Amino acid sequence: MIANERYRNLTLLHSNDLHGDFLGEEIDKHAVGGVSMLSGYVRKVRGEEENVIYCIAGDMVQGSLIDTEFRGISTIDIMNLLAPDVVSLGNHEVDYGLTHLLFLERCAKFPIVNANICIKRPPTRLFNPYLFLTVGGMKIMFIGIVTEEIAAGIRSDNLISSLIDVNEAADEVGRICNAFRGVDVDLTVLLTHIGFEEDKKLADLLHPDWGVDLIIGGHSHTILDQPVVVNDVVISQAGVGTEHIGRFDMVVDTETNTIASYKWELLPITPENCPTDPVIEDLLTGYEKETDEKFGRILCRFPRRLSHPSRYQETELGNLFADVFGSAFDVDLVLLGSGSVRKVEAGPVITLGDLQELYPYVGKYFRLTLTGAQIKQMLRYILREEAFEGEHTEFFQYSDGFKCKWSRPKQDFENLEVGGAAVEDDKKYNIALQEFHYNNIDTSLGITLESAQANDKDVVLATSEHDVLVEHLPGYTMSSCGVQGRLVIDN
Repeated sequence: MIANERYRNLTLLHSNDLHGDFLGEEIDKHAVGGVSMLSGYVRKVRGEEENVIYCIAGDMVQGSLIDTEFRGISTIDIMNLLAPDVVSLGNHEVDYGLTHLLFLERCAKFPIVNANICIKRPPTRLFNPYLFLTVGGMKIMFIGIVTEEIAAGIRSDNLISSLIDVNEAADEVGRICNAFRGVDVDLTVLLTHIGFEEDKKLADLLHPDWGVDLIIGGHSHTILDQPVVVNDVVISQAGVGTEHIGRFDMVVDTETNTIASYKWELLPITPENCPTDPVIEDLLTGYEKETDEKFGRILCRFPRRLSHPSRYQETELGNLFADVFGSAFDVDLVLLGSGSVRKVEAGPVITLGDLQELYPYVGKYFRLTLTGAQIKQMLRYILREEAFEGEHTEFFQYSDGFKCKWSRPKQDFENLEVGGAAVEDDKKYNIALQEFHYNNIDTSLGITLESAQANDKDVVLATSEHDVLVEHLPGYTMSSCGVQGRLVIDN
């Protein structure tokens, strides 16, 4: 790397979607990941290189037992020791509620940026939209942008709004950049949490004069061989969890305020690359001890491990949970958001702690009444082509008695059954729907809540999904909900 008054070296480290992934694991007899080694690597680079920035592109919380038990406070406590220079929000940061998010922000000893969540009246941003960092004589601006899913998470609060479209997000970035045209900003970085495909769309919408150089993204858990360049904007992401970290070693041209050159690597977090951080290990040990004592109780045992390899297909764990809710609710069909299942496999023994990590959500379940025609409309929307072409759409698992064979070439049903019988357009069916999808039924199912309520009043079936699972899952000991052809996609 070169360095002089005009050209300055910068090492930019980045993570995204940590999801409370604090503990390392053993893969093929090799230690991988964990926040202790992640912190050790960041500290090592900070000691070796002169100009270093470490940033995180959203979703620090949700996904581990420790995080769930302490409602994100443990995550902030650990992140304070990890000491990122700047962090943007992700959609899961609002899982514990907007009020709790503001509480977590107060606990954070690192800056959080977000430009597109605001109070409606008077128009006021809830968070700092941007941050200037001065490193090695360079002035670097970070702007935070989050996915439209955060709007869904706070939709029940009529006082809050969010810019959710990439066009609106691009306009907001433009407004911020234009406001600082008179400032000598050497590098402009967007910390986004909108998914890799949306990052590319956003980059294409950015005016060159706004001076955006780099997008560090998250949400889609994308693993890259190398960054992608769109509209002269470099776009990168670092997968998910603490198993990898992204590293840019770049040269910044401080006269043209551009990236003169860069080298990028996706580095594995392993003992070969990363020393441990004893301070973080001590903190983790305390949290582990508390959670282990409470969550070691065995709930059930399966004959083998059950899998959930993809959210866009019928899975064993998806069938299991849908059937557990089906046994608890007197309905014709249970819809379970595929993203509710947070691990790719589990078992054969399931403890209370395993369940917390596997299915951390505690929201309500609602009963709605739909006609057969509305069920067909709903499924056509769920199975639209965007779901199979890389777009981040809602996808579902279905309870026993549901059979659907969908032809992508014909864009039509080859078979559709609920309760073991063909769906009839005029017949009414009771379905169970999670709170998130109930609150966002138009974008989740493609129908309106008013059209469903015209059939019959909606009813709260449970105020906590987790309570239902804890009560009913022991009855599924030694059961094996395999993939049964409930949802078959004909390509």
